Order: sequence, then structure tokens, then C-alpha cells
Amino acid sequence: DVQLQASGGGLVQAGGSLRLSCAASGFTSDDYSIGWFRQAPGKEREGVSCISYRDGSTYYENSVKGRFTFSSEKAKNTVSLQMDRLKPEDTALYYCNVAWGSNNAWGQGTLVTVSS
Repeated sequence: DVQLQASGGGLVQAGGSLRLSCAASGFTSDDYSIGWFRQAPGKEREGVSCISYRDGSTYYENSVKGRFTFSSEKAKNTVSLQMDRLKPEDTALYYCNVAWGSNNAWGQGTLVTVSS
């Protein structure tokens, strides 16, 4: 079974920083995407940042560009998201996701709360 173990998150004041980490296991593919989504209360889940190992490209949602830094270590199937200059609108449940072929797997959400 595919497992995604996420850690990090918490409560921070606006302008502060948090770091999320995710370790994926249980799948065998060199051609996959892995990254982070988030879902704020009353809103749809949205992609935050991810990497596609098909072409090595990294994606950032517009509102986090320049504030969040995505890093990955393919050999260990781990990814991290360094979140700086956090804003109250970044408050959400953050989910790690891995997609390969027609498959998709989600980790448990980790809550990020940014107080104003």
C-alpha cells in the first residue's frame, strides 16, 4: 500500500515560518509527481507546490511564489515545503499527494493556522 507520512504544521503568527515534510512509500515508479495541496474552510482543495519527475519541473501556486520553497529528495521519496512570511490566508489543511500513471494517493492532512 502507498503511504504518505506528513509532518509539520501548527500555529504561527502572520509573518512567521513553518516547514512541512512528507515521506512517501509503497510505490515503484520513476515517473511521478509529488507535492502539496491545501484546503481552507469553505474552499476547494488547491495545488500549492509540486515537482514532476517526468520533466523535472516545479510548480508553485501564484500566491505562494517567493514565500514558499519546495524541496525534494527523489532517492528517499521525500519532499518538504518551507513556508515563510506566512499570511492568515495560508490557513488550511495541507495534504501531501503523489500521482503516478492513473494512480493518486493522499496523506493525512496537517493543519497550518496563521493568526493575524
